[in-house]
Formats: sequence, structure tokens, C-alpha cells
Amino acid sequence: MSDLELDLDAMLARFQERAEAVRSRNMPPIGGEERQRFLDQAQADFMDFAIIGDAAASIEDGILTLRIDLSSSDEA
Repeated sequence: MSDLELDLDAMLARFQERAEAVRSRNMPPIGGEERQRFLDQAQADFMDFAIIGDAAASIEDGILTLRIDLSSSDEA
């Protein structure tokens, strides 16, 4: 990256903040199928932001790498 350096910790913190914002988002006054679509989108948004927010990030040879542990915590 030229003059702009990427602060990986700050980037991951922003994703964690976005996940929390989705989690605490107020439900708009909607019902029926529209309500379910809203809930489904909120769940997908939360999952995406949380996964990236929990990643271990590094830059090697100009390539941003996000390592994401998808193994369950009960596996040894």
C-alpha cells in the first residue's frame, strides 16, 4: 500500500463494532415476510462481521490474509 498503511487491529475492531451494532439494532415496525427477511439479513450481517472481526490478520508480500478458525471449541 502506498502512502496509506492499513491498521489491521483497527480494521478488525471496526468489524467487531459492526457486529455489535447489528446485534443491538432495533427492529423496525414491520411484519410478516418482510420481518423475516429483515431478521435473516441481520443474522447474516452479524455472522459476516463477527467472523471477520475474530480473524487473525496479516499482510505478507502485499497480500492481506485473514485466518479464521472455524473449528468448534469442543474439538481437540
